[in-house]
Amino acid sequence: MLNPKTYYYVHTGHRIGLDRFRRACTIIRLLKDVDITLLCSDYRIAQIASEFGVDKSVGVDVVRNIPQIANHGDNLIFDSAEANPIMLQDMRNYFSGFIRISDEKNDKKEDGEFLISPYLEGDEILNTLVIDKKYFQEKEKTIDISFFFGDDDYDKQLEKNLSLLDEIDADLLLGFYYFFDYEDMLKEKFKRHYEFEKYDDVIQKSKILISSSHQAVLENLASGGKPIFIQRRDYPDNFLEIFKKMNIPIVQNYQNSQLLTILKAHEIHEYYKVEHKNEKLIDFIKVSLNL
Repeated sequence: MLNPKTYYYVHTGHRIGLDRFRRACTIIRLLKDVDITLLCSDYRIAQIASEFGVDKSVGVDVVRNIPQIANHGDNLIFDSAEANPIMLQDMRNYFSGFIRISDEKNDKKEDGEFLISPYLEGDEILNTLVIDKKYFQEKEKTIDISFFFGDDDYDKQLEKNLSLLDEIDADLLLGFYYFFDYEDMLKEKFKRHYEFEKYDDVIQKSKILISSSHQAVLENLASGGKPIFIQRRDYPDNFLEIFKKMNIPIVQNYQNSQLLTILKAHEIHEYYKVEHKNEKLIDFIKVSLNL
């Protein structure tokens, strides 16, 4: 194939949140001079991807549908934990260039792929976290404490564990995937709330962000905030070790007492400064895919 096309597949949706999607959009914006089509496992997200700076997006429903869009010999950036080893090997054979993004501490790079990971290092591996450069531009912190549970809560975990925020006066940032009756209830529980479209403003202007979204935590940290990570019971704990190394406080099991203790000590708590590696990320992807 003389001119292979480049695709980016991301697993996203109302049951798993938008963290991977936000990361995908960041990478595609960084590669603004490259023609990339975003393939989403969620049709609704594919329809609004343009609002995140992505020009081309297609809903593919499930990972097995990728070959219905992409051709043999094309390039693929793959951000998902859905595929089993056999499917991944098929992808390495199908695509001329294949980059996989992994958050798994115990993962390993296989022949025929390039890897982006916050844990691993070595040949054909880029060790990095993906954070948009806009979050490294500090803005005035006008929100004392904000709370962003995430972009999904299909099983209403937040409603069941609202005691987490007892005695805490926090502004609520609503997620994208809340359901109508549930969203109304949350708005009544918080004195101040922000709609989904105010995401960037709230992340950048919060002195303290309490969130179970690892991407929001990283973005708030980059912007000079002091984030606190809530490890959800229904989510993998891939980022716990990374956050411990960054000295980001972590709350387990929705413990209000643990959160209150962290907040009392926040003024003297020292955070690790996250690195800006976007130029290395751009170079790595372009070289790996011969772009």
